[in-house]
Amino acid sequence: MRKALRWLLTLTALIGTLSTAGAATAAEAEATGTTSATTDIKDRLLAIPGMSLIEEKPYAGYRFFVLNYAQPVDHRHPSKGTFQQRITVLHKDVSRPTVFYTGGYNVSTDPRRREPTQIVDGNQVSLEYRFFTPSRPAPADWSKLDIWQAASDQHRVFKALKQIYTKKWISTGGSKGGMTATYYERFHPRDMDGVVAYVAPNDVVNDEDSAYDRFFTTVGTKECRDRLNAVQREALVRRAALEKKYAAYAAENGYTFDTIGSLDRAYEAVVLDYVWGFWQHSLLSDCDSVPADAKTATDDAIWTSVDTISGFSAYTDQGLETYTPYYYQAGTQLGAPTIHFPYIEKKYLRYGYQPPRNFVPRSIPMRFQPFAMRDVDTWVQHNARRMLFVYGQNDPWGAEPFRLGKGAKDSYVFTAPGLNHGANVAGLVPAQKTLATARILQWAGVASASVQADPSSARPLARFDAKLDRRDVEREPALRP
Repeated sequence: MRKALRWLLTLTALIGTLSTAGAATAAEAEATGTTSATTDIKDRLLAIPGMSLIEEKPYAGYRFFVLNYAQPVDHRHPSKGTFQQRITVLHKDVSRPTVFYTGGYNVSTDPRRREPTQIVDGNQVSLEYRFFTPSRPAPADWSKLDIWQAASDQHRVFKALKQIYTKKWISTGGSKGGMTATYYERFHPRDMDGVVAYVAPNDVVNDEDSAYDRFFTTVGTKECRDRLNAVQREALVRRAALEKKYAAYAAENGYTFDTIGSLDRAYEAVVLDYVWGFWQHSLLSDCDSVPADAKTATDDAIWTSVDTISGFSAYTDQGLETYTPYYYQAGTQLGAPTIHFPYIEKKYLRYGYQPPRNFVPRSIPMRFQPFAMRDVDTWVQHNARRMLFVYGQNDPWGAEPFRLGKGAKDSYVFTAPGLNHGANVAGLVPAQKTLATARILQWAGVASASVQADPSSARPLARFDAKLDRRDVEREPALRP
């Protein structure tokens, strides 16, 4: 009897030891994300209800997944249908923070690491904006394309993935993606631990655009402004000859103009984007590529310069189709700039800057909501917490930036000198660069004691990767942020 009891106690102790070891192994697996109850991070992602795999692409040091996630068409009435929204996950380790990136358009299906992801050496989740194909409901109820529905998409993705990526989260985005990150913060301010919004326009009053006119009288140098203005004017002076070239170009490529209404309307729209497009995507040093004397330049030289900067395909039906969701939003909530051209005689201007309504098929109804941007702007001024806005000095979209009021806490608006629509933290003046880097590290929960004591010592935690960290200007053709 005593032997049996002794054997039973020994067995119980052994089982307890194995259970403790098993629990420790499970805890370690949970921390690394390499092994868990489902053995693999891919299995953990696919265990989320509504998540499905499109493909996995290899990249050294990471796992990269392209996924679909079932989203309600209408988050107010989730029972009324769903659609598949593409997301990507650049997985490093569940013990690292996660950056939630939105571009505001289609999502890239190639591994890319955004600046905050490099700074915090973390994971990255990237989301395709609703209604950009293939993330579009069928049939498409365009009334469900608004900033609240899009923010609700992000909120649902965050809640689903927070079960796996339990550390701090930072949201980020560039241009329309920066706007998207800001709107998400406005509607779901308790989700993220910090926000980094790059070159995010803030068109509070759609009919008041004088800030843009002032911007174009001072940007760069007078010599560069004069060159650009002269080429733009000359393209309208030579309209008849260059429109013949445009017609041949359209016929050769099968381009049509049903949405905007005519080749003539499209031609003027492309030409009027020229100066804006240059400053959005180019640097002052690129002025040397602009014809020095527009009046004596050949037709081909004028055409090539305009086409290189503005793109003659932009306002064709084929060029507009991809961006219908953007123009719909610009004409219903976001607003769109209107600028003047005092150096071009009125006889050469037939349409001026055309409204977004002209770039959306007439079969899609649109009605502008003038208070949507005012609401966001007011909220940011009085409620911003742990938000960083970065602008480029020479970027036209920064003429109407977000500003912070007395209610903002631990938030910043910085401008990178001489930079365009590709401005980033790395391009800030040294003191702002290190402060911004330190705050991002702090918000992500990975700031070292030395950085907390001395923000000037802050540096990105991950080494630069020439392929993964390509920081091209977030370029969208024509007048799009």
